[in-house]
Amino acid sequence: MKNRLLSAALTTCLAATIAFSTTDGSAIAKEEPDVRYHPVYKTATFIEDNWSPSNNQIAPGNLIWSYLNARKNFLQFTDQAQNHFRLKSTKIDQLGMTHYRLQEIHHGIPVYGSEQTVHATKNGVVTSYMGQVIPHIKLPSFQKSSHISFQKAISIVKNNTKNATQYLYQPKAQLVVLPYRQTYVYAYVIKTAYLSPQPTIWQYFIDAKNGKILDKLNILQELTGNGKGVKGDEKKFEISKEGNLYYLNDKIRKISTYDAQNQHENSPIISGKLVSSKTTTFSDPSSVDAHAYAERTYDFYKKTFNRDSYDAKSSPIKSYIHVGEKWNNAAWDGEKMLYGDGDGKTFISLAGALDVIAHELTHAVTQFTANLQYRDEPGALNESMSDIMGVMIDDNDWLIGEDVYTPNKPGDALRSMSNPKKYNQPDHYDDRYTGYQDNGGVHINSGINNKAAYLIAAGGKQSSVTVDGIGRVKTRAIYYRALTEYLTATSQFIDMRDAAIQSAKDLYGANSKEVKAVKQAYDAVGVVK
Repeated sequence: MKNRLLSAALTTCLAATIAFSTTDGSAIAKEEPDVRYHPVYKTATFIEDNWSPSNNQIAPGNLIWSYLNARKNFLQFTDQAQNHFRLKSTKIDQLGMTHYRLQEIHHGIPVYGSEQTVHATKNGVVTSYMGQVIPHIKLPSFQKSSHISFQKAISIVKNNTKNATQYLYQPKAQLVVLPYRQTYVYAYVIKTAYLSPQPTIWQYFIDAKNGKILDKLNILQELTGNGKGVKGDEKKFEISKEGNLYYLNDKIRKISTYDAQNQHENSPIISGKLVSSKTTTFSDPSSVDAHAYAERTYDFYKKTFNRDSYDAKSSPIKSYIHVGEKWNNAAWDGEKMLYGDGDGKTFISLAGALDVIAHELTHAVTQFTANLQYRDEPGALNESMSDIMGVMIDDNDWLIGEDVYTPNKPGDALRSMSNPKKYNQPDHYDDRYTGYQDNGGVHINSGINNKAAYLIAAGGKQSSVTVDGIGRVKTRAIYYRALTEYLTATSQFIDMRDAAIQSAKDLYGANSKEVKAVKQAYDAVGVVK
């Protein structure tokens, strides 16, 4: 093999040796490697190799270090590899190959942008190296006393983005060695992400010596898409672009929308194709609504409760449209959201209702908080919590599913919070369903707690009890706190009453009108001690 160069201008390059051994004889090369060099640093950027240790008993964990020490001439260091590199990860793939990912370090500090990968067969033969190494960095060791703190660096970034609101996470700083204007400096790399005034992810580089902003990059490759929803209304939403196509992939919120292509709703594994378009205009109404409404639900939870995704850990939110053939349902399956197209009579596409999408995502929130069992009274509370948050997000009425249910029957809905009896739900505990259908009545008895929530928010009179309403904002705060802090997997209706009372006391005081409203509401629906 012969050496290859990145640039034709590089005409002076050390030829690779035909045979190679370390000074201690620990490794040998089977043949001359094919090496490509960096045009500036003159270190190897690619080595096509066939290297194995001479000692077959070498421990797997030492293979990477033996290899780098054997190839140190190509990487321009003279002492031990462990002084110049940090092993970031080791992965064995389905072929049995081992892939090493490394980070160049200088005095123990990562060198920004200088990463390497090394690849070996299952028999321990290294087949290739790829990456960048910056040699001979002249920078003394980092001294905290002569540099600003990471807290100070973060405050500089926050001051530079003082108009930002709805931060997705608190900025964190990483100290690096930064190549800067033909020299090297210690710098803090800080990433900050926020939703308002517009979704943005900034990456700042702050000089660790004097706090100067050396550079900043908007690293969010995000675009605004548009399209018409199921009801024909125009919507805008965040998308991304890869190659020549645009995708329903909101990278800042980690929300993506897939076409399940009518896979059966009971399939063990429902997969799909990420919805794409040749332009920023998307033509599938179900995908438009699923994506836009998932973003609105995410924003509600983030802005209202500072909850980042359903698990509060920034997990991706995946929606699958066109599930089943004319499937009259929507579901959270424990990992993702599924939306049927409806049969056109009972339902149109269930992705077309904000309260339905908020309902399903709240099931996910419940899974990662109270984890209410999906049967009997805990199951009814599970359903009720989703309905409650559904009407808090889609807050123009007290109905559930009215935008997609029975399209040929104006004013119809799936459920009513203000009048559960209108849709065959009880609004009083004495009238609860006690049979075995519907997992013990989870979609039936949810009306009892729904009516209590309505009375707390809007006020009213039932069962000779008058409730003075406190509004939606305080009501949603009480129920969110009850769900995330008090309720447990087997909570009953009486536990719901106690959890709501305790949450109201925490938020507004033991003798507050809010506590009084909660007690009155549960008295009115017959959930009493």
